[in-house]
Amino acid sequence: MDPMTDDIFNNQGRGEASWSWPSVHPEGRKFGAIAGAVALAGWLVFGPWVGWPLTVLTYCVCAFFRDPVRVTPRDDRAIVAPADGLVTLIRKVAPPRELLVDDGSGHAPMNPEPLTRVSIFMSVFDVHINRAPIGGSVRRVVYIPGKFVNADLDKASEENERQHILIERGDGLRVCFTQIAGLVARRIVPFVKPGDIVAGGQRIGLIRFGSRVDVYLPAGTEPRVLMGQRIIAGETVLGMVGDAPVIEGIAQ
Repeated sequence: MDPMTDDIFNNQGRGEASWSWPSVHPEGRKFGAIAGAVALAGWLVFGPWVGWPLTVLTYCVCAFFRDPVRVTPRDDRAIVAPADGLVTLIRKVAPPRELLVDDGSGHAPMNPEPLTRVSIFMSVFDVHINRAPIGGSVRRVVYIPGKFVNADLDKASEENERQHILIERGDGLRVCFTQIAGLVARRIVPFVKPGDIVAGGQRIGLIRFGSRVDVYLPAGTEPRVLMGQRIIAGETVLGMVGDAPVIEGIAQ
């Protein structure tokens, strides 16, 4: 579980906030170190014509694994975005079939009733740390090997390499989401396992390098985000449990 801090903010001005450089997640530090070593060798052997491009590449690698601090709303009704990126699909579909079967854990499988699925596409420029949409117990983590077609396509939910995570609260509310690998992404890295207790907005994994996350909202809950909207992991509220507003927006 993430270490908790004493920084608490509210909409009445509580707390002190300031900008700071985001840290590099430990998962990415080894890649940054390798890129930095190659850049140093480029400077020493070939000079600035090779050194500068490799230095820029090192910066890009570190930026990809950046891990900014996020302020997550504390509201039992709120389901927060698990990923940064662009909302590319919103539609009603059945939950992942892998979560519809009894896995022998003693926990009931998902109901096959169609749910609203919100798909979030992450480009290589987005933060790739994924976060828990609600707090609760991790009931399932199911990894499925597959293809690496464009994660922006609808069929990626069924064909690509992916990992389903199901979280259940103490009151029985369950939210599942799926990390999906894409054309460039070749590695899904989980930070949690079944039985772990997570807080809403806690870091639960990442996907290397460009990918997608699908979130299945509970029955009776409609999204508060729109197609084409950019959202922020751990901060943007995807929906409020039991709330089904009709929201329209305009691109401008």
